[in-house]
Amino acid sequence: MDSIYVLIPVTLLLLGIAVAAYLWSVNSGQFDDLDKAARSILFEDENEDEDRSSRGGARRTDAVPTKPRDSD
Repeated sequence: MDSIYVLIPVTLLLLGIAVAAYLWSVNSGQFDDLDKAARSILFEDENEDEDRSSRGGARRTDAVPTKPRDSD
């Protein structure tokens, strides 16, 4: 029974921290556009292509072929 006097305040403290973290994330815009990260891997960034061409870097268009490993 004595442990309940410790567990209730600890639980309330952790709940307060969780609510504060949730409110901070909502106010800072973490949940504004949930689909942006999913779409970003499908489409190349146009600015990235312009940066590469201005630096003279070549754009990679295909995967580098790998040699098969020797199975000895």
